[in-house]
Amino acid sequence: MSTWGGARLVAAGILLSRISGLVRQKVIAWFLGDGDAADALASAFRIPNLLQNLFGEGVLSASFIPAYSKLVADGKREEAGRLAGTVFSLLALTSAVIVLVGMLSSPLLVDLIAPGFEGEKRALTIRLVRLVFPGMGLLVLSAWCLGVLNSHRRFFLSYVSPVLFNATMIIALLVAGSGHSPEQIVLIAAWGSVAGSLIQFIVQLPTVRRLDRGLVFRPAASPIVRGVASRFGTVLVGRGVGQISAFVDTAIASLVSAGSVATLGYSQALSMLPISLFGMSISAAELPAMAGEPGSEEEVAQALRARLDRGLAKIAYFVIPSVIAFLMLGGVIAGGLYQGGAFSAESARWVWAALAGSAIGLLAATMGRLYASTSYALADARTPFTFAIVRVSLGAALGWPLALAVPGLLGIDPRWGIALLTGASAFAACVEYQLLRRAISRRIGPTGVPIARLIRLWGCAILAGLAGLGLAQAMRGQSAIIVAVVSVPVFGALYLALTRLLRVDDARRA
Repeated sequence: MSTWGGARLVAAGILLSRISGLVRQKVIAWFLGDGDAADALASAFRIPNLLQNLFGEGVLSASFIPAYSKLVADGKREEAGRLAGTVFSLLALTSAVIVLVGMLSSPLLVDLIAPGFEGEKRALTIRLVRLVFPGMGLLVLSAWCLGVLNSHRRFFLSYVSPVLFNATMIIALLVAGSGHSPEQIVLIAAWGSVAGSLIQFIVQLPTVRRLDRGLVFRPAASPIVRGVASRFGTVLVGRGVGQISAFVDTAIASLVSAGSVATLGYSQALSMLPISLFGMSISAAELPAMAGEPGSEEEVAQALRARLDRGLAKIAYFVIPSVIAFLMLGGVIAGGLYQGGAFSAESARWVWAALAGSAIGLLAATMGRLYASTSYALADARTPFTFAIVRVSLGAALGWPLALAVPGLLGIDPRWGIALLTGASAFAACVEYQLLRRAISRRIGPTGVPIARLIRLWGCAILAGLAGLGLAQAMRGQSAIIVAVVSVPVFGALYLALTRLLRVDDARRA
């Protein structure tokens, strides 16, 4: 399978899973709006998500997948099976210990992640954390399945399986949520997440077993295993540093005002869509191919440079209009997706404010994923780790005063602090991207998207955004869903038409 065929399958799986995730968020917004229970649920999912991101995507992408892909490409199936089984055993043991510790220390974790929560709100969050932690441990094992499947170029199943996780939560809420208090509804959502995590893991296992019949689920020492383990620690710390950024944002949001944590969660569900759909799909498809590039050092560098430039160009084509859409049509998008039930038009406007802040760093954050994957393919996990520290430190240093002090100094609503917070994180992502780009370019040669292409893409996106915004303004008074269903597709179609008119190559494939 070609890399771009793999990228399309990853994108298709991610698109379906993200759509189901937005439906899940819509159902939660309908029942909870941006009240205290919604804050508690958003915070509760933030804490155990650390486990999934630490031992799942990050460690596997940087340490396991390159080594396993190389063994598979070289036909060393027996060694590949031993490596995969050993990594599974280590992940299962480590995540089990972390889950147990996390459940026991949930009061301390809640005080760290949400220092602004008090009384019943804090108690509810603690209870939710204890409920969802085991499910996130299962998602770590699901991420291991993803690593095996990706290395065998089976991309769709692993990225579409989260649909089952989301569907389980949606069904649980729709069947059991009506007529209950917000506090009871979030408990139903938590139990649904645990059941969904188990289903997501189990559905991938038969294909994994069929692809790698040499799996041996017990620790086995070998030079390759030791190499993976040595990178495991570096990446674990690096991903941990990166996750601190999400923790800091949630902690600051809990101090801004009631509903701010929920607003942050709703906006992140949208802002992560282009990052996942385009950055993750291309990065995930490229990583095994990059890691398996044959030839001399110069030949490998040339091949990586070509792959990287093609990937960056594709990311730019799709993410630049996403940036403009969030800036110009963020209120329309948030209203069309979330408005209804307990979620008001005012709530949608605050989500738009948070989206606008995130949009500043959207392109940099997405391209940064591909640069990080290139570094992992070069067996260098230390560089992304170092720059993650810079990003987190800068984001925290800017986010805290901007979110908590500036609104008071300007005499504006405190909830504007969420937009300033996401803006600070976006700026830090831009700095991290520039550092990654410079480091990779020093190793393999100059990389990046040509300026002329960027100018054309930004121009087309801005013109399309103005048209979509004008149409949305002309439809004032209509239902939020109708306005979104009309204006957003017009924006997308006009961007596609303009880029085709200017003969942008990706427009034909889009």
